[in-house]
Amino acid sequence: MRIDGSGTLRASCVLCPNPGPMTLEGTNTWILREPGARGVVVVDPGPHDERHLERVARTVQEQGAQVLMAIVTHRHPDHTEGGRYFSELTGAPVHAVDPRMRVGGAGLVDGEVLTVDGLSVRVVATPGHTDDSICLLLESDNALLTGDTVLGHGTPVLDGDGGLGSYMDSLYRLRDIAREHQVRTILPGHGPILSSPVAVLNSYIDHRESRLEQVRSALRAGATRVEEIIDRVYPDISEQIREAAASSVRAQLHYLSARGELPAEVES
Repeated sequence: MRIDGSGTLRASCVLCPNPGPMTLEGTNTWILREPGARGVVVVDPGPHDERHLERVARTVQEQGAQVLMAIVTHRHPDHTEGGRYFSELTGAPVHAVDPRMRVGGAGLVDGEVLTVDGLSVRVVATPGHTDDSICLLLESDNALLTGDTVLGHGTPVLDGDGGLGSYMDSLYRLRDIAREHQVRTILPGHGPILSSPVAVLNSYIDHRESRLEQVRSALRAGATRVEEIIDRVYPDISEQIREAAASSVRAQLHYLSARGELPAEVES
């Protein structure tokens, strides 16, 4: 599916050329603009790739518009590293939950509505992938920008500071929001746009619950170390993403430990 240029009435994508196992086709930089308005919000400027950042700024200029605000969905460098250079290019502040990711911008608070030249987006706190992860509800387009919380294909790695319990709560919350606001489109941080958001979120929840049961089965079979669990749960995994699998397994073990389900002899 085509990614670059895809979106909704108010959202279009500029794809960063940084493909890889963790970034899929690359980082999706989203340009949000109310029809007919001049002011623009850019979500996730991307890594420090000057050609990409300049292309985003040029795309906005060619539309006769101006970037008034940039937002990052979480701290990972493939979304944030280019923030300072992008702010220098455009003069726009960069807002983020994590103070280290801000460039002249403010923090982001769950539930707050950011308004730029007639465009409104609501901040939704969705910790799990990282503890500072957010999504953005673009209610006028019945769309949800999900950063790395929901991807265009596959599922995200859970960073050590996020946590599976938080991530599951975030998925349930997003499903409720999708139902309540009749969300029709998910605009992810990587991969193609998604329709049928409730079905997608149900599949994410089912996937996580299935993985948990696989980890439980590995523990019942006698696995006591992360590497042993990986070998049982992800038997065909490539070395390239083995560390990502280890991060996910540790998140699952921490979740089971918090629920009192982890045997004492198991490394977590």
